[in-house]
Order: sequence, then structure tokens, then C-alpha cells
Amino acid sequence: MNKLTFHNNRVMQDRRSVCIFLPNDDSLNIIINVKILCHELLVQVCDLLRLKDCHLFGLSVIQNNEHVYMDLAQKLYKYCPKEWKKEASKGIDQFGPPMIIHFRVQYYVENGRLISDRTARYYYYWHLRKQVLHSQCVLREEAYFLLTAFALQADLGDFKRNKHYGKYFEPEAYFPAWVVAKRGKDYILKHVPNMHKDQFALTASEAHLKYIKEAVRLDDVAVHYYRLYKDKREVEASLTLGLTTRGIQIFQNLDEEKQLLYDFPWTNVGKLVFVGKKFEILPDGLPSARKLIYYTGCPLRSRHLLQLLSSSHRLYMNLQPILRQVRKLEENE
Repeated sequence: MNKLTFHNNRVMQDRRSVCIFLPNDDSLNIIINVKILCHELLVQVCDLLRLKDCHLFGLSVIQNNEHVYMDLAQKLYKYCPKEWKKEASKGIDQFGPPMIIHFRVQYYVENGRLISDRTARYYYYWHLRKQVLHSQCVLREEAYFLLTAFALQADLGDFKRNKHYGKYFEPEAYFPAWVVAKRGKDYILKHVPNMHKDQFALTASEAHLKYIKEAVRLDDVAVHYYRLYKDKREVEASLTLGLTTRGIQIFQNLDEEKQLLYDFPWTNVGKLVFVGKKFEILPDGLPSARKLIYYTGCPLRSRHLLQLLSSSHRLYMNLQPILRQVRKLEENE
């Protein structure tokens, strides 16, 4: 008995608790070794979720209201709070407060057929569902109604008159707040059921595909946003970098809105340079052909952004031949 307790204490000293938030609002609580590689944790999460194809997903921590994606080759403690690293366990049942980590989409694709694994497609769908709730495409209001019809078919199956009536879904769980405020719940609950009915016989997997295809057509859904500064002395970020499926966008921050300044498809980005806090974009083949200079505020952010932009560009280029095949397939269908 004493030997067992001693052994456990020795082992448990290097153990910590992590809480992994999932796109569908579930979470995983895992006990891991403090020196684990980020890649090893991602593999554990994918195994627990029975997810075979996880190359579009990553692990992130929130720093200053931004998702920082982990470099999978690094050890997890590089991203953890200082208190979490300290020995939190004096007994065998305590591992200290868990470190909060997000399992979420790191790389967007414009067509769900590029995701062969249905479980991966399910979590991709749920990530987009959350993004749609923050979408502000006021000129595409009808798209949110269509998306809700696809989502209800995916979540609830075929419309049944004796089951799906009245308030059988929460509008706030499917629509951005501004649509609910503009139209009102009664209007939504009156008109959406007929659209749900139109999706009859669609399987959950087919409904996920349709949702993904429609959602990524909204300009602000399949995008990662990061703050940028015009110069070193700026305290509040006046610019935002948008990383999309097709390239890089630069926005001017105006009160609550973002005004698009530049839209660079990957084919027009000649070179990206990060030096310390400085970030340079060298456009390729554009009339101005001048480099744009911005600031990230921190060398660590620079490194993170360079890694994310580089790997996104590489994936985009690798997927183009497959995407062309998928489009041909859809045209034939």
C-alpha cells in the first residue's frame, strides 16, 4: 500500500489537467504529462473523438482575445500559464486547475467534400455554426435562413408536423443576433419550418456538406482575424489582418466596423517578411508593386502569424488540383 502511494505521488507530480473545448460545446478533460508535445496532445484528442482526418484542426489558446494556434513540434508548457507549470499536486487526486485549450478549425477549405472523414466534417460544420453567429453580412440575410434550414435537417432530421411546431428550435442558436433583432423570433419561427421541410430526405452528412458550402460563401465566416498596427507607437490596433481560404485581407478598423483596404489572393502575394515586430507584405504583379509595412506588437505574435500564413498558403496550393476534381464531380452530378 505504501509503495503504491509513493509510486503514484512520483508519477503524479508531472501530471496536469487540461480541459479541451470542442466546437459543439462539449469538452474533454484529460490528465497529461507536463512535458507532452502539442502534437501528442492533438493525437490524443483525435483518438478520443474517433477522428481519422485531423489535418484541418489545431489546438489553440486565447491570448489577448485572439486564438494562438500551437506549433505542434513545441512542448505544451510553452503555451501554458505560469501557475499551471508549477507543481500543483501534493496528493494523487489533485492536478491543479485545468489549462483551457480549444480544439478548432485551423485551416479553412471552401468545400466540405475535401474533408473525407465524416466525424471531421461534423466538427468542421460545428465550428462554422459558431462563426455564423458572429457574421455581419447584412446584404446576404437570406443566406442565414437557408443555413438554418440545413442545420435543422442535420441536427433534427426530417421535418415532422406532429413534432416540429411552435418553438422547436432556438433562433439565437442558429442566427446572428442582428437578424433575430431585425426580424423577431415570431417571424423566424413562422418561416423557417417550411424551409426545413424542403430539405426532406437529406442525410445529416449531406446537410453538413450543404451548410459548409453555403457558410464559406459569407465573407466573414471562414476567416481568422488578427490585430495589426500602422506603426510602433500605436496603442490601439487600427488595422485587422484577415486570413481567408484564398489569401490575405487588410482592414481599417472604423468604430465597430472593418473597412477593406487590400485583398491579396495567394497568387498575388509575392513574399511575406516578419522581422521582430515588423510585418511586410510584398505584392506580386499588382500595379503599385510596393511593399506594405505593418507591426504585430510582439515578436512572438510575428512568429505565430508567419507560421499560420505560410502553412495556410502551402495547404491552399496543395489542395487546388483536388478542388478542381471535386468541382468537376459536382458539375457531372
